[in-house]
Amino acid sequence: MAYIPLGIDSAVRKECKRRRLSNRTVKTYLYCINRFLNWSKKDLGKISKKDVREFLNYLSEKNLSGNSLNIYHMALRFLFTQVLEKRMWIDIKYSKIPERIQRFLTKEEVRKLLNAISNWKHRLMIEFLYGSGLRVSELLNIKIKDLNLEKNFGFIRNGKGGKDRIILIPFVVKEKIKNLIKIGNLKEDDLIFMSNRKRKYSVRSIQKIVRNASKKAKLKEWKEVHPHTLRHSFATHLIESGNSLNEVQSVLGHKSPETSMIYVHSNPEKLINIKSPLDN
Repeated sequence: MAYIPLGIDSAVRKECKRRRLSNRTVKTYLYCINRFLNWSKKDLGKISKKDVREFLNYLSEKNLSGNSLNIYHMALRFLFTQVLEKRMWIDIKYSKIPERIQRFLTKEEVRKLLNAISNWKHRLMIEFLYGSGLRVSELLNIKIKDLNLEKNFGFIRNGKGGKDRIILIPFVVKEKIKNLIKIGNLKEDDLIFMSNRKRKYSVRSIQKIVRNASKKAKLKEWKEVHPHTLRHSFATHLIESGNSLNEVQSVLGHKSPETSMIYVHSNPEKLINIKSPLDN
């Protein structure tokens, strides 16, 4: 069984860390690289474009999905071009992946979901998740010092891709957070949301809150409602309210539809003045 040489393993991890790639991406890349080395049984210095191409063809014959093939392609391209700095661009068109339909809730469905949550702190977390268009990881890591409650905005530090961005703070969320700070005697460096045992909430716990509320509210027959569904709903409702796509993308921290390489930059003052759909 082949394995990744220690030096290469370390180099891949170091480059991934430099680029602020997620732990999941690091593990996926290392798995793909390890499988490739096990298949090729060659030293890295002797591997050619032909070897990589044949490996991808081998995987294709195993009936891997287009998405899986793309991941292997990206992992190997990362290894050779970014870590080993070899000019091994492989001219293989990425497999087409069926476009996913972004599911979202109507404003009335969001109201039903929130009303199905009896625990006030749990409800506040989900209100914040929807009202600010947050990712779950962002919700769980945001601190008191990241918020400017007087001006109704906050900052996400080191979000996806290591990016910082401005977020909206709905009025209803702001007032409840002020109350939470007072009750919990929270300090600047404290996380906003901690369990009664002063522990950080897990991603799974937020998923469970949304899932249970969705079932209780009897929402959507197409599938269970997930936390990320609320982010899609937030974006949809902002656009429906007439906000520009560029401003919405900036609030979400999304990349521009015109290019996958840069973020759209908008005037921060304009972003602060966008009204959260939760306040409507």
